[in-house]
Amino acid sequence: MHTSSLRQAPRALLLSLMLLLAACQPAPTQTRIQGSTMGTYYAVTLSDPFPGGQGALQQEVETLLARLNQEISTYDPASLISRFNQGTGQPPQVIPATMAKIVQQGMDAGRLTRGALDVTVGPLVNLWGFGPDKRPTQRPGAEQIAQARERVGIDKLTLTPQGDHFLLGKAIPGLYLDLSTLGEGAASDEIAGLLERRGVHNYLIEVAGAVRSKGRNAKGNPWRVAIVEPSDKPGAIEDVVTPNGMAVSTAGSYRNYYELDGKRYSHIIDPATGEPVTHRLVSASVITPTALEADALDTALMVMGPERAMAFAKEHRLAVYLIEKTDQGFVARHTPEFAPYLVRSEP
Repeated sequence: MHTSSLRQAPRALLLSLMLLLAACQPAPTQTRIQGSTMGTYYAVTLSDPFPGGQGALQQEVETLLARLNQEISTYDPASLISRFNQGTGQPPQVIPATMAKIVQQGMDAGRLTRGALDVTVGPLVNLWGFGPDKRPTQRPGAEQIAQARERVGIDKLTLTPQGDHFLLGKAIPGLYLDLSTLGEGAASDEIAGLLERRGVHNYLIEVAGAVRSKGRNAKGNPWRVAIVEPSDKPGAIEDVVTPNGMAVSTAGSYRNYYELDGKRYSHIIDPATGEPVTHRLVSASVITPTALEADALDTALMVMGPERAMAFAKEHRLAVYLIEKTDQGFVARHTPEFAPYLVRSEP
């Protein structure tokens, strides 16, 4: 055997040993939990270990979501937001920082979108039967809508820092705060914060349409999120995106609706008219650093309609993806800022 062959032998043996050890290694695994919250579902997938294992993860996430519900659920008469809605607003009510962050985001987005998003639209939401109240047996009349609109407006809401908490007040007793349109995004962000504090940095969080992700999955690939076509075809997908550490939130008018006297009513209420939207925009997806911000903006875009939404998104250079229902079928459009996140399109 040549000297060079002698030198190569240990290397070949080492390589064979490495391959053997690799073959003995278990396949990469992911931890996944899921459940229900806020009248919808949540799922958390990790490719990092969680301290205490899957059981501890489930318990901590459930505890976090229960706390958030106690703050912002209008379906719980004992929640902080329900007590605020039932009261006169004077003196202002003490609320924790988590709830204040959601309220502030709603107020900021309301001003940015010129009222397309309004977290005080609750009286109209309830009037049309999309809140805790029962659905109407007949279409609300013009006078009912006008009366409800008098109790709507973020200018009637006040939020004041007070040490380590905040004071939430209202200018009129009948003001009704509804944070449900921001709840999913807030929950997704809160879970992400929990994971980061526990040393987990590779995760995918889904709270209905609000998604947060960071890092990679167990196979070492970037997390992927599907934008689903709003149709009755099972598994229909418009596009797939890689959020790359950003948040994705999608709002749609195609799931939460009802029919009355042969007409279809969407849960998306336009504060300017006091009525459900009637345009053809059926889905809006937004990518931003936080799910809370994305959750606020996607609802506002749904209120605006396809043309106003696209103009707004381009004006503010937002990563936005819209799906419109046309006579020829569904048509998707997106802003240039959204393009880098796209992976592929389905035929």
